[in-house]
Amino acid sequence: MNNLIRSILKTAVYFLDQTNSFTSDVRDRVSDGMGRAADRVSDLRDQAADLYSGEDHTVRNVLTFVAGVGVGIGAALLFAPASGEEIRGQIGDKVHDIGDRVRERFSSRTSTGTEGR
Repeated sequence: MNNLIRSILKTAVYFLDQTNSFTSDVRDRVSDGMGRAADRVSDLRDQAADLYSGEDHTVRNVLTFVAGVGVGIGAALLFAPASGEEIRGQIGDKVHDIGDRVRERFSSRTSTGTEGR
């Protein structure tokens, strides 16, 4: 009976030792991966700082605007209650409506050419 208990305890210690070895390897891999990711993020942050540095903020403003439009469009498409075909039709109608309004406004201003004199 003592031999059986010793054998079970030795097996348990062996499994615990193997588990510790395995988790140590995994922990090292994860730590290395996190270090590489942190370095990459730091490099990207430095590149972004270089892009945004200086007094001219035109590029930053354009990129921010484009990113905002992209996020807005993405959110609208994800949360839209209509199908894709309906949404495309609505977008097309809205674009035509805006185009008509712009043409209307500019045609009334440029039609006589003598306004404001």
